[in-house]
Amino acid sequence: MCGIVGYTGPKRCVQSLLDGLGKLEYRGYDSAGIAVLDSGGIAIRKSEGKLARLVELVGREPVEGSCGVGHTRWATHGRPSDVNAHPHQSGAVAVVHNGIIENHRTLKKRLGEKGRTFCSETDTEVIAHLLDEYTSEGLSLEEAARRTMADLKGSFAFLAISGKEPGTIVGARLNCPMVVGVGEGETFLASDLPPLLWHTREALFLEDGEMVVARPDGVRLTDFAGKPRVRKPLHIDWSPVMAEKGGYRHFMLKEIHEQPRAILDTLAGRMLPESGEVFFETLPLPDERLRELKKVLIVACGTSWHAGLVGKFMIEGLSRLPVEVDLGSEYRYRNPVVTEGTLCVPISQSGETADTLAGLREARAKGAVAISICNVVSSTIARESDGVIYTHAGPEIGVASTKAFTTQLTALYLLALHLSAARGTLSGAEIAEHLLDLSDLPRKIEEVLKNEAAIAAIARKYKDARDFLYLGRGLSYPIALEGALKLKEISYIHAEGYPAGEMKHGPIALIDERMPVLVLCAKGDTYEKTFSNLEEARTRGGRVIAVGTEGDGQLAEKAEDVLYLPPCGRYALPILEVVPLQLLAYHMAVLKGTDIDQPRNLAKSVTVE
Repeated sequence: MCGIVGYTGPKRCVQSLLDGLGKLEYRGYDSAGIAVLDSGGIAIRKSEGKLARLVELVGREPVEGSCGVGHTRWATHGRPSDVNAHPHQSGAVAVVHNGIIENHRTLKKRLGEKGRTFCSETDTEVIAHLLDEYTSEGLSLEEAARRTMADLKGSFAFLAISGKEPGTIVGARLNCPMVVGVGEGETFLASDLPPLLWHTREALFLEDGEMVVARPDGVRLTDFAGKPRVRKPLHIDWSPVMAEKGGYRHFMLKEIHEQPRAILDTLAGRMLPESGEVFFETLPLPDERLRELKKVLIVACGTSWHAGLVGKFMIEGLSRLPVEVDLGSEYRYRNPVVTEGTLCVPISQSGETADTLAGLREARAKGAVAISICNVVSSTIARESDGVIYTHAGPEIGVASTKAFTTQLTALYLLALHLSAARGTLSGAEIAEHLLDLSDLPRKIEEVLKNEAAIAAIARKYKDARDFLYLGRGLSYPIALEGALKLKEISYIHAEGYPAGEMKHGPIALIDERMPVLVLCAKGDTYEKTFSNLEEARTRGGRVIAVGTEGDGQLAEKAEDVLYLPPCGRYALPILEVVPLQLLAYHMAVLKGTDIDQPRNLAKSVTVE
């Protein structure tokens, strides 16, 4: 997602800003820019596209100064463009911002009534106007930032500079990361460690609800009310490469732990749980069009196909539309029937998956309307769809998908609720209950992640298994498929996902004392049936690992090992129960010594058929 850098000190800052943005390129972005305080005020250079374009622009139109901020943007509000790129300026103030200002429409209206005009489509520009308004009333940049933060609702990390206060950078954090690097007579700021470690190893990590005032001679931390916060910088021993992994051993593990944040980013600005409303700015299909739909077709490959299988339960159960789920590599070869009123939903992390793209084109050529779910802005699948739901997972480096999968499920849940509202199949109160389930997911995933040591112990116990069987019913069946796929992909252990009720129609013949059987058996409408299947596996000698709900004592009596999950709503459950399966596969692979981030024979984005 977006990246932030800042510098104030005795040196010319432009190259430091550009180098810092280069260290954040791994996060993914679609435009970049810098703002520098020079003798004439604030000079801004920004450009759509990759950082190289900004470097070329600065080469043609150089700027000089010893205080500035920079940004790489991943579009949320407003398409990728030069105008929508950060920094944003109003009067003597320039701002860079990560996060989402949920009440930006209300603030734009308020500021517009005062005669202020907006140049961009972004939510960020309201921050610049608010800061300029308050500094125009005689407040310092610090006090103006404090007043501004009282106006904002949402999540943010921002840096601001003002032509009226040379050498000063003011920043704040709420639910988005911000790090301050303390140097000798200079101060660095960034949204992540990599840009700082080339200059200093002394870092202050801002906590939620804190702001920083940075000058060359040092930094001062306060809370949003102005109360001082005093603590010593931490000494960071990480190498720059380790910093890009956030200190995690592998990108995959980092991305597993990023899932609470990624889901929050996917939900941000798209729902109001109190009123049961769902919003999609990049989904320009009116409710009348959605009410006319007769069928939904989901086209995807691999992990995204598993997400589509869960999406079938969500959309059919909530909006009462029939759903077909097709593998992209098979879809167009069966001369599919596409009737009037078909909605095609292609799902792809990269938005470039060749088989999924081919399925999208086939469906659209036969008259379907398309809403894609993907993670990369302006990717081919996104461009060729009538609407798009971006997952906001940020860059996923590990080949085995983790956070892309859970954010796809989150997007599908939101889509199902959006369709149900348009079609009148759920009341506002019912939708609000589902949105509250979604809102609580990040916290519950954090709880599961705290059990990593117990999951690693189970991995040690079963690391020498040659085969694994994963069982689940209903919404949990696709999660059994996904758990088995993760184990295959990165540990090279053969694993098979199967509907629990179908086990006795074949796979039960494989079960013996050497066969671990992982059963997804959380409390829900299929619990009793799944528990019976668990007992069938146990009585055949299978070594049973159960994933269940906290407080379920009878699972511990029947299974050799149990992984417990917090209680969860029906449609949120699959998003939660895949997390321990990801961790189990990861720790099995660590013990096997495989190349976890780049498994043999696999590619991150499959752009050939």
